[in-house]
Amino acid sequence: MANEIPSLNGLEARIAQQIEPTLTDLGYEIVRLSVLGRETPTIQIMADRADGSLIGIEDCEQISHAVGAVLDVDDPIPGAWTLEVSSAGIDRPLTRLKDWDRFAGHLVKAELDLPLNGRKRFSGIITGTRENAAVIRLDDGEEAVLPIEAIRKARLVLTDALIEASAAMMGIASEDEGAEEDDATRRKTPKLNPAKPGKGSRPGRKTH
Repeated sequence: MANEIPSLNGLEARIAQQIEPTLTDLGYEIVRLSVLGRETPTIQIMADRADGSLIGIEDCEQISHAVGAVLDVDDPIPGAWTLEVSSAGIDRPLTRLKDWDRFAGHLVKAELDLPLNGRKRFSGIITGTRENAAVIRLDDGEEAVLPIEAIRKARLVLTDALIEASAAMMGIASEDEGAEEDDATRRKTPKLNPAKPGKGSRPGRKTH
């Protein structure tokens, strides 16, 4: 999984490699992983189910317990740390090549690390992938081929078509219900801070 997200390197890539087998066994995938802060680093995990459907509060709790247990043993970060788990959401970031194939036909905004043909920011309709690059159709009808490793960040744009497609995947009857479900998931998804035994972190779990 770690090598599916080109932006991961160093500590983040190492953590992804450590937790991948456990998440795979549970039926989840990492969409994005970040480590933020220095004194008490926060490990942020954005995830969804392996079938691409959104996760809810119970999924976040399950992931948090499982990942916390793995990291307590593997201990990639000295000292205390916290863990935050959240759903990728409908207007999710696109971090893996397969994400671009899955969401072909939808609107995306992307930014590159370095300019391509004089520009770093692109907006258009995803048409799929080509070799190791994402392909989008720009507003002027031209095609942009963005090397996956050069993409700094990319996120789907929330549109009626995207909401409808997400609702259909989740088995929700109407577009309105799909939007409400996604909003509810975002509101209820907790940021879970598991204790790290022996590392001076606060005992128990905290949601906020």
